[in-house]
Amino acid sequence: MSEPASYWSSRTGFILAAMGSAIGLGSIWKFPYEVGTNGGGVFVLLYLVGLGLIVFPLMLAELAIGRRGRSDAVGSLAAVARAGAASRGWAMIGVVGVAGAVLILSFYSVIGGWAIAYIVDTARHGLAGDVAHLRARYDALLAAPLRLTLYHTAFMAITAVIVARGIADGIERASRYLMPGLIALVVVLAIYSMSQGDARAALRFLFEVDLAHLSPRTALEALGLGFFSIGVGLSVMVTYAAYARPDLGLREVAIVTLLSDTAISLLVGLAVFPVVFAERLDPAGGPGLMFVTLPLAFARMPLGTTAAVAFFVLLTMAALASALSLLEMPVALAGRWLGWSRPWAAAGAAAACWALGLASVLSFNVWSGWYPLAWVPGLATATAFDCLDRLTSNAVLPLGGLGLAIFGGWVMPRRVLVEELRLGRVGGLVILVALRYVVPVGIVAASLASLAR
Repeated sequence: MSEPASYWSSRTGFILAAMGSAIGLGSIWKFPYEVGTNGGGVFVLLYLVGLGLIVFPLMLAELAIGRRGRSDAVGSLAAVARAGAASRGWAMIGVVGVAGAVLILSFYSVIGGWAIAYIVDTARHGLAGDVAHLRARYDALLAAPLRLTLYHTAFMAITAVIVARGIADGIERASRYLMPGLIALVVVLAIYSMSQGDARAALRFLFEVDLAHLSPRTALEALGLGFFSIGVGLSVMVTYAAYARPDLGLREVAIVTLLSDTAISLLVGLAVFPVVFAERLDPAGGPGLMFVTLPLAFARMPLGTTAAVAFFVLLTMAALASALSLLEMPVALAGRWLGWSRPWAAAGAAAACWALGLASVLSFNVWSGWYPLAWVPGLATATAFDCLDRLTSNAVLPLGGLGLAIFGGWVMPRRVLVEELRLGRVGGLVILVALRYVVPVGIVAASLASLAR
């Protein structure tokens, strides 16, 4: 196997980068409104079951493939397939992953731009203590395509600059600053929200399982969020693991990443929903939940404006930590296929994502009445942004995950799993069975459930 151009400088650095990849907008922005939209506790239960039975085995497989392949997602899959005397065509799983990363980053950057906009607006105008004013501010932002484009551009530029600096000096160094501050502030906010809001209603909503809300759509959305949040199915961890030294424990990275993402997601729920219920807001408020309810909470806090600015700075940082891993996918591929230097590859990939992101920008204003896939059942009123979101969460990620499960369970030599993950005989067998049977059945079942919506 070839050697990567650089490595993570330490185990802590790799773990923080992996955490950053998982703990981003999926955990902080998307989790609360998905829980609210899909009925609360039953969705959380399905989400956790999906993480344990499907996402965790897939993450282990990605890590093993990446370190053994020592290349970008496509190159690592091709190398491992070749070692197992299998067709190089399996590398197409990596191609799907890179394409998915570009699609996700295109609209992810737009949402990251919202966080930057809130930093500026909150610092300039402070916070209002009423829902109507906060909702009007949010709606005004979405209605301004030039402002959205400006912030989208700023977010993408920052991401490109960091990735261009490399693995240890760019992505790892940024993650060491981004993650600890975000975690600390989310904990403080959750404690405050629970003490000041309707904690009992929030706990009941998050953890009480009401089977009346159990539906095929709920199962599909829970699995899709797990894939979106952690990023499995995109082969992100294949790319990241290629930079891991042989003495680094990959199982530890997977466990810490999964547990930290789950903990942060639940903490964000505890930070958002006590305020939602105390203020009698709609928990199914959609994507704007984070940008209306949390400012409302901050408006009632001492030094609330300062705290709100700090939060949106850290929200931007969390979004950046995930964006770095998404941009690294096409950058690593361009470096190997096209021979581009890292700065040129970062600039080119970022430009492509930025251009595609303009469709999401316009879907909130100029193109708000355009439904590009109106002829597809369930997408009759889906804007370009909605289509990208659903396409990646409910199609690209499960398809990539299914391909990785089949590859890891049936094609990749078993010794790769055992050696790279340092598994015993029983542990290797458990992961192999999960990849061969549990993961594919779970993905296919959840995907077919969408037909019953």
